[in-house]
Amino acid sequence: MPRRSLINAACSLLILVASGCQGNRPVVAPAALPVIPVSQPLKREVTDFVDFTGRINAVQSVDIRPRVTGYLKRMPFKEGAHVKKGDLLFEIDPRPYQAQVDAARAQVELCQAQLKVARTVYARDVGINSRVSNSVSQQQMEQDSASVEEADARVKSYEKSLEMYELNLEFTQVVSPIDGQVSRYYLTTGNLVNSDQTLLTTVVSLDPIHAYFDMDEPTLLRLRKAINDGRIQREKDGASFSILMGLQGEDGFPHKGTVNFLDNQVNPTTGSISVRGVFPNPEPPNGVRLLSPGMFVRIRLPIGTPHQALLVIDRAVSSDQGLKFVYVLDSQNKVQYRRVTTGAQEADGLRVIEDGLEPNDWVITSGLLQVRPRMEIQAEKMPMPTLAGRTSAGGETTPAKSKKAAPAAKGTAPAKGADGSLQ
Repeated sequence: MPRRSLINAACSLLILVASGCQGNRPVVAPAALPVIPVSQPLKREVTDFVDFTGRINAVQSVDIRPRVTGYLKRMPFKEGAHVKKGDLLFEIDPRPYQAQVDAARAQVELCQAQLKVARTVYARDVGINSRVSNSVSQQQMEQDSASVEEADARVKSYEKSLEMYELNLEFTQVVSPIDGQVSRYYLTTGNLVNSDQTLLTTVVSLDPIHAYFDMDEPTLLRLRKAINDGRIQREKDGASFSILMGLQGEDGFPHKGTVNFLDNQVNPTTGSISVRGVFPNPEPPNGVRLLSPGMFVRIRLPIGTPHQALLVIDRAVSSDQGLKFVYVLDSQNKVQYRRVTTGAQEADGLRVIEDGLEPNDWVITSGLLQVRPRMEIQAEKMPMPTLAGRTSAGGETTPAKSKKAAPAAKGTAPAKGADGSLQ
């Protein structure tokens, strides 16, 4: 067979094989659109607030130090006990100071006797001169008068010394200057303590109690404008206003107090100002006070009056180089990027949206990593979810059912939760 005929036959065979393979290739169906949960913003009444962190301090805190030097003799208080003003805490050996008081008192009595003698001599000379003129010289009369004045001054001097020694004797009894709770023994009986130096223990007051926190400058300006506009109601004294406080492990901010102090200048290094709140700390019957100095606390400062606002679940809000945004669904079921201005986060996990959303917008609440702008999706519309297993619809909150869901029928797809996860 000629070579050209062989080549043509081989080409025909290859074409037939290729045509057969093409006819057996399966047709690939287009990919299904992802199912993404979307919800409309929840509209309800909120109050703007700012959260801070702070520390609790005692209103009164005293370091107990001795005012005289000596050896500790008694410590009649119980460590950690509650004491009243004037209760005896420590006793320093009083014997040296008692001896000084006795000596000073005797010296006062001696000087008083000398004063009595001087006055008697002066009165006698005055009487003699009154009966016989110039019987006593003028010089002697002046000496007698000076002796009286000298003796009187000596009495006053020793009386003051006696007062000082009596104070030192009184200072051997170290008492509590305030009502509060006392700390432990820093020294034990028999130790030498030095005047105004040795720390014996501390006493702190517990009710009421202070909480200090630092407020940034923008919030300070916002607060002052709200006060000037009348959007923050002041207490009866006209100066303080309400704040809320929460402890570690507590839900929300159950403790109510008032701001009673703002520092007189902003720290130029940190751009913040020191603020102090005062909170009641009563002792319940058969219980103990909840607050102690040094505790870490969360402070919530309400700013303004209650107003209507739109809220979305906080996980729906993303950040792009510091700018907040959400994904919303347009009329063609396509994802659109929407920049928003956010406010405070509520206790149920919803974030206030101050600007950028409308009540009828559908916001993507889950599966944010699966979407991108201008991407078409299959929307699964549901009420706005909350953190604690609750969903809000029509401004109401409905508790999540605690009963286990019935098993899905054979051949059916598993149900999806509010966040788009499989149940």
